[in-house]
Amino acid sequence: MELRLLVTFEKVATVLSFTQAAAELKYAQSSVTSQIRALESSLGTELFDRLGSRIRLTEAGERLLPYARQILELAEEARSAVAGTEEPSGTLVVGTMESLTNHRLPPLLEFFHHRYPKVRLSLRTTIGDETRQALRQGVYDLGFLMERETEHPGLETEVLAVEPLALVAAPSHPLAGRPPTTADLTAQSLLATEPGCAYRDLFERELTSLAPVSFMEFGTIEATKRAAAAGLGICLLPEITAAAELAEGSLVRLDWEPPFTLRTQLAWRSGKRLPAHARLFVEQARRLVAEQG
Repeated sequence: MELRLLVTFEKVATVLSFTQAAAELKYAQSSVTSQIRALESSLGTELFDRLGSRIRLTEAGERLLPYARQILELAEEARSAVAGTEEPSGTLVVGTMESLTNHRLPPLLEFFHHRYPKVRLSLRTTIGDETRQALRQGVYDLGFLMERETEHPGLETEVLAVEPLALVAAPSHPLAGRPPTTADLTAQSLLATEPGCAYRDLFERELTSLAPVSFMEFGTIEATKRAAAAGLGICLLPEITAAAELAEGSLVRLDWEPPFTLRTQLAWRSGKRLPAHARLFVEQARRLVAEQG
């Protein structure tokens, strides 16, 4: 099996599209099709089912994919070892989320920018299931998660920190200054980011166990905070995302502790051999997040 054929196979298997794979590999689509046929011919079996305009992996393709990924990862590791380069280099596609990108990752990104300029970081904003799926499919090399669970099928996980949550509102809010019960919260105007965010979904589940509730949804954490500061309602957020507003007094923390705990985690596909620059990223993420407290 030629390495270039495995590269093409892995890309097609990841995106499940000859057209998209050709665009990402900068090949003509006919070249991708020819390479896949050549690989199928050498193996004596079909690797993809062609279903009109769609494709899917055959059983043989499913069995080949983890081997192809291991071979390509080993090939990259071998290149680095033979080159003997002391300075880490390579590309890392990292799944992240708004709260972490804006409030936990800047020191890590700055560190890599100045210390390891040959490591190219590509950040992709997704949350929850999207990030996990992209990691399992090999679309992302690493992915940040903020979840209650720390074990995820098909993934290996490094827990970086417990992520404190804060229920916040404007200083003039009726619940400011007195401990509200969970039942009190169900009667309030509730603000939130989009569904799929772990803390929003857990908060909603906690409240709806007592009474039906609805949320006014905002596209970003920043918009949600501004709405809360304007007196439109209350919102549950990672404490680090509201630290500046709490310090300046435009928001206050309500005296209610959520009955669930979230942990910020860094994950990658199970069985994946992390290259040196990816291992370095994990190590520095662990160190810098720990320093943030």
